[in-house]
Amino acid sequence: MPYQVLIDTPLNDEIMGMMGDACVTHLWQGEETDPALLAQVEGYFTYGHPKVSGATMDKMPKLRVISNFGVGVDHINLEDAKARNIPVGNTPNLVDGATADMAFTLLVTAARNVIIGEHYARSDAFTHYDPSILLGQEVYGQTLGIVGMGNIGTQLARRAQGFDMKVLYHNRNRRPETEAELGVIYTEKEALLREADFVVLTVPMTPETRHLISRAELQMMKPTAVLINVARGGVVDHDALLEALQNQWIYAAAVDVTEPEPLPRDHPLLQQKNLVITPHLGSATQQTRRRMGQLSVDNLLAGLRGEPLLQRVV
Repeated sequence: MPYQVLIDTPLNDEIMGMMGDACVTHLWQGEETDPALLAQVEGYFTYGHPKVSGATMDKMPKLRVISNFGVGVDHINLEDAKARNIPVGNTPNLVDGATADMAFTLLVTAARNVIIGEHYARSDAFTHYDPSILLGQEVYGQTLGIVGMGNIGTQLARRAQGFDMKVLYHNRNRRPETEAELGVIYTEKEALLREADFVVLTVPMTPETRHLISRAELQMMKPTAVLINVARGGVVDHDALLEALQNQWIYAAAVDVTEPEPLPRDHPLLQQKNLVITPHLGSATQQTRRRMGQLSVDNLLAGLRGEPLLQRVV
């Protein structure tokens, strides 16, 4: 008999192929989901970051595993899962390189006015070359500040070496092995914000990191600095970011994540020309997403069989 699996978003053919005949999937319809169907669910494959609380878990008395497609699990109440002995799996380490690539892409894009320039180059206004317009910020040889020196932060520091950047970092704990290998310099957060030309956020979303960057932090930064967020939207206070961009406390910002996600279509941040915003593309390469899909399916099937998950959070 195939396993009964709940999904929050329709899955692509590749992931469905990985599940094969082992699973029958059912789409979560919120409060409209048939209670009789939920009573049969044995696994929950979370793909699009649905909120999963203890109350949701209790609607599935046969639930044996939650497998998350992605690293961040702030949308799943881990304490509730632990209390119910439901293992939660995720896909760490696989996204590090792709996300670091995305962070550096956003950094250069914002610094060099790539989006504004691309729109201008397509417009009727571009009739002759003018060397005095759209002057951006240098990247090569500048100072990069990384807040969160985990796997992604380390990969980002490696990429910064190719641009001959000085790299400062702030982390809960010092990383002497990374300092020795890459020459990065541990710095208190306030000093990092004041000195860095580019500040990249790669921290996990926790109660301690919520609004880690708010009004006071943005005012510490250089007026020529760029803020890049590839962590979670809630790490940055959006109201403070809007104020900073409108008043030019910083040169620009580039974010791959927001809270909520997506932002309401009338949100004023979307009107800011000195903000580059992408739709959560950090791990969005064909190769990385394929590896994520395989690991998340492997976690799911292991949990359904009562075996240890390959990557378990709780």
